[in-house]
Amino acid sequence: MTSPDLTDYAPIPPSALGPALNEQGYYVGRVERNLYWVTDSVYNCAFLATRDGVVLFDAPPSIGGNLRRAIDEIAAAEGVPNTVTHFVYSHHHADHGSAAFLFGGDVTRIGHEETRRLLARDEDEQARPLPDVTFADTYTLEVGGERVELAWHGPNHTPDNIYIHFPGHDTLMFIDVVNAGWVPIYNVNLSEDVPGYMGAPAIALSYPWTHLISGHLGRLATRDDVAVHQAYIADIEASAREALATVDPIPFYMAAGENAWAGVKANLDTVTERAAAPIVAKYTGVLAAADIEIFTYTTTFQIMQSLRLDTGLGVSRPVNP
Repeated sequence: MTSPDLTDYAPIPPSALGPALNEQGYYVGRVERNLYWVTDSVYNCAFLATRDGVVLFDAPPSIGGNLRRAIDEIAAAEGVPNTVTHFVYSHHHADHGSAAFLFGGDVTRIGHEETRRLLARDEDEQARPLPDVTFADTYTLEVGGERVELAWHGPNHTPDNIYIHFPGHDTLMFIDVVNAGWVPIYNVNLSEDVPGYMGAPAIALSYPWTHLISGHLGRLATRDDVAVHQAYIADIEASAREALATVDPIPFYMAAGENAWAGVKANLDTVTERAAAPIVAKYTGVLAAADIEIFTYTTTFQIMQSLRLDTGLGVSRPVNP
């Protein structure tokens, strides 16, 4: 297998890029007051540096030990304790939580009740210790005079992905749905619930905030970033609806004969290509990596399948008598 020529891709819009990393490979910056975010330009997370200790939100393994360095740096500069007293899981995925074990000792770990169940299922407690405190719908965390509101509004990227609101810091942390300035990667950001994923940005925008910590890539997101993401997804949905309505599946099945799965592939590949191509063209230069066609194609496929299987578009009617 030959490696792709990276020069074949469109230039990354400067607006998609974040601050430069330091020599150790991370950047730590203030969001508002004593809320900070940490990034390695691919993953990001956050922490509150309070008078009673540090509250850490996610611990991506790609950042790893640099989280400790970032916390120590800020705590020393602000004159507050550097001890991590609380850890909050945004959701159960290992790529956002597998450095949680670095912060052992007397740490209160918090997550949705489904996060605890999924972590227990995955048997990775050495890296991702189970939450001590769980909640079903909402939970208010108060530490060192600061308040954080945790809420679950239904499945989206995962069954347990939560909204983390910092009302005193004008910030929302919501992971793995919107990528600031970039398209989602494969299959709607590898999300498990397509309708939930598609509806989640509207829920995020219902909160009051200026800064969004979105979990990936090298900068904070804005409300405008969420709006562009919504437009991209809405365009895919509209294009998929049109393609489903105009592509006749019968010729593909007739050509495939006894090989029914060949007919399925030819039909759905044609629908996906017809729906995705105009989206790739429209968003290249607007969202970074829009021209990496496999991302938009697989996201289009997932949305098109959701339209078929969740809404019944082109499947449930007419019913065979």
